[in-house]
Amino acid sequence: MRVFITLSLAILLFSCSQTKSSKTFTSVKVTDLFTDSVSIRALEVMDGSVAFAGTGGIFGTVDQQTGQIRAKQQRYDTIYPEFRAVAHTSSDFFMLSAGRPALLFKTGNQGLMELVYKEDEEGVFYDAMAFWNEKEGLAAGDEMGGCLSLLITRDGGSTWNKIDCADLPETIPGEGAFAASNTNIAIVGDRAWVGTTEGRIWYTPDRGKSWEVFKTPVRSDEPTLGIYTLDFYSDEVGIAMGGDYTTPDGNLGNKAITEDGGRTWELLAEGEIPGYTSCVQFVPGSGGQGLVAVSYSGISYSSDRGKKWSTLSEEPFYTLKFVNDSIAYAAGKFRISRLKFQ
Repeated sequence: MRVFITLSLAILLFSCSQTKSSKTFTSVKVTDLFTDSVSIRALEVMDGSVAFAGTGGIFGTVDQQTGQIRAKQQRYDTIYPEFRAVAHTSSDFFMLSAGRPALLFKTGNQGLMELVYKEDEEGVFYDAMAFWNEKEGLAAGDEMGGCLSLLITRDGGSTWNKIDCADLPETIPGEGAFAASNTNIAIVGDRAWVGTTEGRIWYTPDRGKSWEVFKTPVRSDEPTLGIYTLDFYSDEVGIAMGGDYTTPDGNLGNKAITEDGGRTWELLAEGEIPGYTSCVQFVPGSGGQGLVAVSYSGISYSSDRGKKWSTLSEEPFYTLKFVNDSIAYAAGKFRISRLKFQ
């Protein structure tokens, strides 16, 4: 009897997990929450709110319950920075500007943002940032001196240090990342993957202490081609997408999947939608099967780990982050919106 009960429970649990992961979307409802003359390519889901930063030094939060917007403008000397990367811990919010000078701000003790890192060298350009845990975080940028620009914090973001090129693999000349959606970095556990303009993956298994590089079949034979975005559902299953923003309908060599932690990749949906993609995210609770991709051409969805895709909306966005298995927040040119998938 005990064996029968155990077997029955196992079957029931398996059935429930299968049911949950088989949920599919056929539509999406888009509700604009914030419209202003600011381009936003970086969102971060925090406890009860969604934080953002964009052009003109504009940053702020959206309350998930009320939709209330709190926005401010950050200035440095005479500069209003263009923010393309954000991240957070349980106590702090971070935002990093693109271009020279690179300016990294952290929530200050007085409720104002304080500058914790500045880099003012020729060629500096940072693209994305993320945290492994409450203390350790990573920011990634374009090649300088023969290696990617990689910043590490080990003290919760109070101080940041650039990894020396002697401790990193060599880059392909001009290799960098696209600051399109703050999703060039994916983190699972102690691991991190960084997608580059050369269609390569820079990988660390130990929170930035050591690095190696994997090749992907994502096209990178033109300066505007490469990996624009990647996401990992687990430490084994991940997706990388890109294309060419100057030819958004191009759909060859722009979607690839890995099931061995990024070591090997296989192209997906060749010659099929979507084309150019600035952000892709796994749907939470989908068993690694559900994917949503966005660009200025619209919102695409796959229920089978990227083999087939459908267009849910032509609403344009640069980036999105899921809150749960059916609600996400997305941002783009002059807008932040709440997406409800059904």
